[in-house]
Amino acid sequence: MTTMPSVQFDADIIRKLSMSGPRYTSYPTADRFTARFGYGDYLEALAGLTYRGGRRPLSLYLHVPFCDRLCYYCACNKIITKDRSKAATYLGYLKQETAMQGKLFAGMNRVEQLHLGGGTPTYFSDAQMGELMAHLGRHFDFAPDAEGEYSIEIDPRTVDARRIHSLRAQGFNRVSLGVQDFDPDVQKAVNRIQPYEETMAVMNAARDAGFRSISVDLIYGLPKQTLHTMEQTLSKIIVANPDRIALYNYAHMPHLFKPQRRINESDLPASATKLDMLALCISRLTAAGYVYIGMDHFAKPADDLAVAQRQGRLHRNFQGYSTHAETDLVACGVSAISAVNGTYSQNEKTLDEYYAKLDAGRLPIARGYRLGNDDLLRRLVVQRLMCDFALSLASATEGMAVPFREYFAPELRELQAFVADGLVTLDDDWLSVTPKGRLLIRNICMVFDAHLREARLQAAAMPAAALAAQPLRFSRTI
Repeated sequence: MTTMPSVQFDADIIRKLSMSGPRYTSYPTADRFTARFGYGDYLEALAGLTYRGGRRPLSLYLHVPFCDRLCYYCACNKIITKDRSKAATYLGYLKQETAMQGKLFAGMNRVEQLHLGGGTPTYFSDAQMGELMAHLGRHFDFAPDAEGEYSIEIDPRTVDARRIHSLRAQGFNRVSLGVQDFDPDVQKAVNRIQPYEETMAVMNAARDAGFRSISVDLIYGLPKQTLHTMEQTLSKIIVANPDRIALYNYAHMPHLFKPQRRINESDLPASATKLDMLALCISRLTAAGYVYIGMDHFAKPADDLAVAQRQGRLHRNFQGYSTHAETDLVACGVSAISAVNGTYSQNEKTLDEYYAKLDAGRLPIARGYRLGNDDLLRRLVVQRLMCDFALSLASATEGMAVPFREYFAPELRELQAFVADGLVTLDDDWLSVTPKGRLLIRNICMVFDAHLREARLQAAAMPAAALAAQPLRFSRTI
């Protein structure tokens, strides 16, 4: 019996449909957030949660923006500095914000998921991290280690085996390592020198310390990368045997991300080569036993992500794919985005503005969005397609007076082109994404994005010169 592949690479279809589009870590996407949504709106959303007796567990995200060195490809909100006093100041304000959130969620503050991202979270010293984790434990009720998912992003260049063991003792049970590429010429071109042996030492220490899951990040499309160098990096990663692999397409957008201006564009691989790299990565990783989860993610079949997907409880949020679906996301730190009771709220993006609002005794919310009923429905559709590659038409509009086919009649007409290309199948009960369509899941979800459709209509009415002057907001879908 032949097993259907979880994902199928079709270069012609990808070339035909690749365009700029959202990654759908949220719906609506963050470009829809507005400064009209503020602190009072967040408190109102929280009050509604309390009124309904909200007892859902929480997901907690903390953003640590500092890095010692600049990686030229980076598009994160970060601050490059060797002045460690900045971290001490930031830690004080971060503790203030988390204490405020802990009080607001009193009685419903059980945390089942924690993630520290950056920047480089291990920019905090071992003592500072211990201080932070103890502080969080005083303001939130953390699920036991065996139940909770507590992860931290690590730059392997910033830690040793002793620090890894300390992080485990401080409560982290999952670790994500930035790797990107092992080729020395590629590393030099992006200003991230990180020997293979250094990364392996950290992974081995994480296993010795008892971390439940190890994830690594790779990027294809970096300067100086070739099929040969990509092959070598993949071979080393497969030997390293991480539980999860995030494989990102490098999006060169120097108009948005200043560090990318240091990259020599003539060193970037051609579009056709990037497609060949993607095909190579999919082939090698699936042959090595990894399951294609969706978007950029691969996992071992026994990993919690793969299990959650098989059981239909995979979720997607601002940190990517998650196994904890029924949670409100409370995000603390500069630029962090929360998702609470049908609202999104993003913190101030600069340290001065972040500190100023906390000094005034207010949460540092800069902008946000309150989802309407149509947004909530479309978010459900996008979530299930992104996570399950399938959607039950009846369950999507359950409890509504209007059936799915009537409510989404324009979208279903637009989907016929994807049906003709063999990317989706559509019958009376289900919308299903085929293995060939899974790499283009962003394109498929864009059909249901009412805000994107409105933006396109506005763009179509703009003069050609004005339209050409508009910067790209999204990376390419492939």
